[in-house]
Parts: sequence; C-alpha cells; structure tokens
Amino acid sequence: MTDKYENPTSDDYMGVVMGIIMSGGNAKGLAFQAIQQAKDGKFAEAESSLNEASEQLREAHDVQTDLLTRLAQGEKIGWNLYMVHAQDHLMNAITFKYLAVEVVGQERRLQALENK
Repeated sequence: MTDKYENPTSDDYMGVVMGIIMSGGNAKGLAFQAIQQAKDGKFAEAESSLNEASEQLREAHDVQTDLLTRLAQGEKIGWNLYMVHAQDHLMNAITFKYLAVEVVGQERRLQALENK
C-alpha cells in the first residue's frame, strides 16, 4: 500500500497543492484589497479584508502543517515543482499580508494627520 501523498501526480496530492495555491492567492488578493480600501479611507473594510486574508492563510498553513506532520510520522510525501510552487506562493502571500498590515496602518496614520 502506498502512502496517500506519495505519488505527486495523484488527485489527492494535486488537490492539496491546488488548495495551498488557491488559499495563498486569495489571501494575497484580499491583502491587496485592504490596501486599496485603506487608501479610500475605508478602514473597517480594510480590517475585514485583512481578517479574511488571515483566515485564508490559516487554512493553507493547516494543510502545510498536516503534510509536515505526516512526513514526521514516516509517511512518504512526494515532491514536485507544483508543490515547490505552492510553497513559494504561500510564503509570498504571508509576506504580502504582513506588508499590507503595515501599509494600512501607515495609511490610517497619514489620513489622520492630513485631517488635522
């Protein structure tokens, strides 16, 4: 019997990869949306978008943690360029979300100073 994620071309494996890519992409899009909302002075909406981005990242991170746990328990996990891309996509989304939090904060500060 082979392990569930040993074959990197299996439907299960590709489902995990695509899930990570989609969650990362959704999170990055929501973080970008938050920046645009903040520039428009819509800070409540920006915070909501950042919270949604965090949830998307949590979902992807949970999948990643599950794979790492399986690997640590001795399950064979196949690796291919798709998985490398998914991990890269997720890390970029995490970084972008952290940057978006800072940009939203700076935009809030800037607009408060301009309105004095």
